[in-house]
Amino acid sequence: MMAVARSRNLTEEMLEGPIPPLLVRLASPNVLAFFIQSSVSIAEGWYVGKLGTVSLAGLALVFPLLMLMQMMSGGALGGAVASAVARAVGKRSVDRGEALIWHGLVLALAGTALFGLAYFGFGDAILRLLGGRGQILVEARSYATVLFSGCVMIWVANTLASVYRGMGAMKYPAALMVLGVGLQVPLSGALILGWGPFPHLGIAGAAVSAITSATLISVLLLGPLVFGNPSVKLRLGAMRFQAALFKDILRVGLLASVSPFLSVFTVLCITSLVSRFGPAALAGYGIGARLEFLLIPLIFGIGAALTAMVGMNMGAGNLNRALRIGWTGAAAAGLLSGIIGLGVAVWPDGWIGLFSKDPAVLAAGASYLRIVGAVYLFQGVGLSLYFASQGAGTVLWPVSAGVLRMLVTVGGASVAVRMLGMGLSSIFILTAAGMALYGVVTALSILLGAWRKVRA
Repeated sequence: MMAVARSRNLTEEMLEGPIPPLLVRLASPNVLAFFIQSSVSIAEGWYVGKLGTVSLAGLALVFPLLMLMQMMSGGALGGAVASAVARAVGKRSVDRGEALIWHGLVLALAGTALFGLAYFGFGDAILRLLGGRGQILVEARSYATVLFSGCVMIWVANTLASVYRGMGAMKYPAALMVLGVGLQVPLSGALILGWGPFPHLGIAGAAVSAITSATLISVLLLGPLVFGNPSVKLRLGAMRFQAALFKDILRVGLLASVSPFLSVFTVLCITSLVSRFGPAALAGYGIGARLEFLLIPLIFGIGAALTAMVGMNMGAGNLNRALRIGWTGAAAAGLLSGIIGLGVAVWPDGWIGLFSKDPAVLAAGASYLRIVGAVYLFQGVGLSLYFASQGAGTVLWPVSAGVLRMLVTVGGASVAVRMLGMGLSSIFILTAAGMALYGVVTALSILLGAWRKVRA
């Protein structure tokens, strides 16, 4: 009974409580957990860096594909599940919320199948298209094959965590994320470098570690949903599949899925263009772009709270409060990403030097961060409003802004390099221009009434 009362109190607070302290309380566990989780990527890059520049370049080829899957499972589908659950809780419809859990899990299995078929059917072609050749391709393939063989656990873990976030329960999935990091970081080192009795798997060890961590998190997330007393539970009696509930998730999730594809497609195209300048340029760019991808989970820490808070208030008909929540979160995310961007723009070697001491790699990575880091603020604003828009039930304009970003970045860079013969810095300048445009257009769309039209 106490757990049920706490759930009701949290729901009431999300619908009526002061916004800034509530946002801080809900977002803080996520931001902290995702910040700690970023150590996984840093550690894996450091471990792989010990294997040499070729292995580091192989990791750079696959990293966008991993982030695409993470953004699809945790951001697009996960955000849609969280939004649907939040709106159900806001309407006080427990039965609907419980049924939505099963629908989300079915869609997670569908996502697993889609990514598995895509990689095992076309993986080599994709890696070659990105510039993978010779030993770089061999390294990339060894990592990706293991990753996509066991990726079902990543999809399940992210979907279940999204159910908790939709209820406003941020602390438990955040705590499990930290636990996963505690397992994954040392296990990655042991398997990549062959510490002690562990096999020396090379770059593939990072993938084995990721799947192992996701499996543990999935099991621990299931426990309270089945045996505890959250706002909505995972009950066999709620496993009644309805087209309307799939539609409720997919009307947000399908369009939201376009955004990570655009983001990763942009990075893949830029990766291919950068590879024309040699392995050192590719490795340097990969290290620099890795920081941008690490910003996404940090902003997601704020965005997950925004999805739940905006979703509950839209479900309860509180449009003006939902808008205030969105703008508050955008300001927080912009400040966080802006500070990080300014830091690496001023001192790029502090980040690049963690992974490589090769002067050519340092030069390429530093050039990227000096140019692109200066506009990370816009990435924070645009991405946080994307997650808030998921809660509002519409992502048309954030996705449209992503299309515009891709056209500017990929189209402009292709013309600059392939037709005009310009250098590496031209790619980075156009990447920064696209990022700034993304944030501005997304913010303007909401300011001009995108959410009000949905409410109407």
